[in-house]
Amino acid sequence: MCTVTNSYGAFPDRSICEAAKVEYPKTEAELVSIVAAATRAGQKMRVVTRYSHSIPKLVCTDGKDSVLISTKFLNNVVGTNPEAKTLTVESGVTLRQLIGEAAELELALPHAPYWWGLTVGGLMGTGAHGSSLWGKGSAVHDYVSEIRMVSPGLASDGYVKVRVLSETIDPDEFRAAKVSLGVLAVISQVTFELQPMFKRSLTYVMQNDSDFGDQAVTFGEKHEFADFLWLPSQGKVVYRMDDRVPVNTSGNGLFDFFPFRPQLSVALAIIRSLEESEESSGDANNKCARAEQITSFLFSISYGVTNNGMEFTGYPVIGKQNHMMSSGTCLDSHQDGLITSCPWDPRIKGQFFHQTAFSIPLTRVKGFINDIKALVKIEPKSLCALERSNGILIRYVTSSPAFLGKEEKALDFDLTYYRSKDDPLAPRLYEDFIEEIEQMAIFKYNALPHWGKNRNLAFDGVIRKYKNANTFLKVKERFDPVGLFSTEWTDQILGLKGNVTIVKEGCALEGLCVCSDDAHCAPKKGYLCRPGKVYTKARVCTQICYGFSVNVSSLIPNFFSTYSILNSRSVMNGASPAHSLVSTTAVAGGGGSSGAAAGLDDFHFPPDIPSMQERKDEAMRVLKADLMTELDKEVKSLEEDSWMFEGPRSRIHLISRRGNFLKKGGEVKLW
Repeated sequence: MCTVTNSYGAFPDRSICEAAKVEYPKTEAELVSIVAAATRAGQKMRVVTRYSHSIPKLVCTDGKDSVLISTKFLNNVVGTNPEAKTLTVESGVTLRQLIGEAAELELALPHAPYWWGLTVGGLMGTGAHGSSLWGKGSAVHDYVSEIRMVSPGLASDGYVKVRVLSETIDPDEFRAAKVSLGVLAVISQVTFELQPMFKRSLTYVMQNDSDFGDQAVTFGEKHEFADFLWLPSQGKVVYRMDDRVPVNTSGNGLFDFFPFRPQLSVALAIIRSLEESEESSGDANNKCARAEQITSFLFSISYGVTNNGMEFTGYPVIGKQNHMMSSGTCLDSHQDGLITSCPWDPRIKGQFFHQTAFSIPLTRVKGFINDIKALVKIEPKSLCALERSNGILIRYVTSSPAFLGKEEKALDFDLTYYRSKDDPLAPRLYEDFIEEIEQMAIFKYNALPHWGKNRNLAFDGVIRKYKNANTFLKVKERFDPVGLFSTEWTDQILGLKGNVTIVKEGCALEGLCVCSDDAHCAPKKGYLCRPGKVYTKARVCTQICYGFSVNVSSLIPNFFSTYSILNSRSVMNGASPAHSLVSTTAVAGGGGSSGAAAGLDDFHFPPDIPSMQERKDEAMRVLKADLMTELDKEVKSLEEDSWMFEGPRSRIHLISRRGNFLKKGGEVKLW
């Protein structure tokens, strides 16, 4: 009996995947024999790759009598044609090998993911991509001209069939195979269309994010390899100005992304311990401080870019495409006995994270960015967890002819954030904010999830978002009518059987479901299912613990009976007279009595606050500010606490944070 996992050591549902055996073919002939034998026996099959970096359960089989087929030794170059600019390789060849083999021919793959520890089969199976709107776009599968696959066959075929696919032979089959999730067959060989070698000129620029919504829409048209690192809690964006230049341009730059380099295992353990401490203590201040240290350090070293392979001397950094597009030298760290390793290696105490990745149509991306900004405005510390993983990586993608590829021009958002290693029921600090972003993207903005990343809920009903899904399923039926390459998971995401969500106690904490009940969160730890703050249709696990209850009106009885806003008093301390208002009625009912509440009619607003909602917000803000001032004066026992406000617009809940406990301080009716 064999077990299989991904390179992170755990799937989204933390299940253990087992199989009867693993086969390691070294040639296509051996692969054909393995598929034929399994088909004859009616055994389920799944393909596994050398490193297996997909987060969802794409490598899992159904049942313990299934067969895993590893492409570890299918890692050879099959043929080259410099004149036609093509390169044919087996499906177990890594991206690192592919880039290197192309460079030896003075050719280049124009686009690829930034991590080179992926195999050709894995790239094809999940629709992996780089960042670009130019030409055919940034998806690797759109630079493929031919695919050889080994699928189940009839008895008359010897239970196996070798299929050669291209746009000219059968467009539907070829477009289905470009992004197949491994449900059609085993990819044996792939032929790539390459380009003459070129160089790239790279400059990173950090700016504030005040106009990021507008810039995100247009920046990709200005730079062929543009991308962004967004630091929303810091209000900053790192712009990647990255363009193609002639191969004879002076420069020998190298992109060796620092987080993908071998890291000292002991240092990774210390960093993880600090992160766990921040989470267990609810220490948002330290989380944000460390996030700023990390992001500032990485920007200061240009993320690992060097001008000559040794040191960074200034921008622009110019280097050959094979040296500038991808990296991942930590894959070599196994040679030193785990003194160093990749940060997420499950054999050490290192990173353990959720990864949420989705593409938002370019026509709607400004609204999405502004919604995230609105969340940050509510609580500036809320997204420091993302910045601790170097912020939100944002890449350009464009429409693809692949049936399960991208549907239109879009921006792909990649969010990486803390996950408890040992306790699936452990809530996260400010997890409701990230959950709201996730649901906002998937449900409000109709985002397409990355097939090789994400938590279960991102795939709920996903197949309905692809206009050619039915054509893909028809090809699947032709290639594998019995479903030997399909699993419970693939049937769920393809809408054939069941649902990807798992409803149980604590299911929302790890993205297995969208909460509809407090039990889906962590009620004993103070996390309850509540509406989103900006996208109110979201249902998220919000921290609302009641360590004690205080009647605020009994602590400051005079406040509520005498509260008023005097003539010409500024809405904000130090604000201009244009932002003043007048209240004609005090907030009555001190000492807990049910007095009249101040309404909008009691306030006179200047012309530059025109809308009803803006007036409500201004009035709410004034009342909050005055109430906090009185609390600071009167509530001596809580003077070390910081005060927050939570709840629907009709009420203010006074929330005090002390350590990792949130305590309800009181409730004041406003309108």
